[in-house]
Amino acid sequence: MDVIIHHQAYQRIQQRLDKLDLPVGVLLLDDEGNVTRDGDPIDLDEVAPEGMWFSMDMASAGILDRCFDMVVRSPTIKWMQTFNAGLDNPRYREVEAKGIRVTNSSAQAVAISEYVLAHVLSLYHPIDAQRLAQADKTWRNTPFGELSRSTWLIIGFGHIGQEVARRAKAFDARILGVRRRDLPTPLADRTGTLTDLPDLLPEADIVVLACPHTEETENLADAAFFSALKKGAILINIARGGLIDDAALLAALDRDDLRAAILDVFRTEPLPEDSPYWEHPGVHVSAHTSYAGDGTIPRGDALFLSNLERYVGGQPLLNEVEQV
Repeated sequence: MDVIIHHQAYQRIQQRLDKLDLPVGVLLLDDEGNVTRDGDPIDLDEVAPEGMWFSMDMASAGILDRCFDMVVRSPTIKWMQTFNAGLDNPRYREVEAKGIRVTNSSAQAVAISEYVLAHVLSLYHPIDAQRLAQADKTWRNTPFGELSRSTWLIIGFGHIGQEVARRAKAFDARILGVRRRDLPTPLADRTGTLTDLPDLLPEADIVVLACPHTEETENLADAAFFSALKKGAILINIARGGLIDDAALLAALDRDDLRAAILDVFRTEPLPEDSPYWEHPGVHVSAHTSYAGDGTIPRGDALFLSNLERYVGGQPLLNEVEQV
């Protein structure tokens, strides 16, 4: 079988792929979206690729739409591995409609969970105050909150939510997990679904939005959400901007109902310069960068190689999506 791989991704995995000794031919994709085999340009109509790896390199090169076109147009592609965790891009529905198997990525889960913990710790621990005291040569007591006394509500308990829970659990925090089906897990002290939010929100010191953006979760964090939320809680969004009613969040912050909002994702990206989020004292803005740990790409490479070996061997694929 032939598989389409971006040339930079192939450079990273070539030695490991060779060692697997799979009956796989590689079609290389350049930064303009052109395809070659053994250095020679080819027309996709002349070959029959069965798989395509949507690596992060394609996004960096700005050729994602062209790559989607290749997948949708191809009569032979049966499987695609993507770098995305969330598949809310409508083009994935085109892929699904063609019956192509899609495996999404869990590679960014560790990085995002560390991002979440870092930001929460920065709010719980007065590191800046301690540095100021050091600069002033002042011997000053700086009390701080303990995560061991905190309750975390993680909305969306997939790969990312579970990695967040695992790290918060290491601090002996109490974990409330919300997902589509209320299934018990050792990572959560209590589980529920979205219908349980009115009961769970008043208990939460820290709320992490890690769920997909769907019609059901559009504006999930609205005025009613913030009214039910425990006063002084921290909200963290590492999922999609559409989960939050921006006006309701800003109003809650202005009322001091929230201690802080840590926002890595927004409805419009890049975040417009006139957005009130930039200057609001209760908001911590980052540029959709929570995934950007130095282990994300290596984990993504390893996931692709594992799934490629499984695909060739007719074994179940990791992270296969049942429905986009």
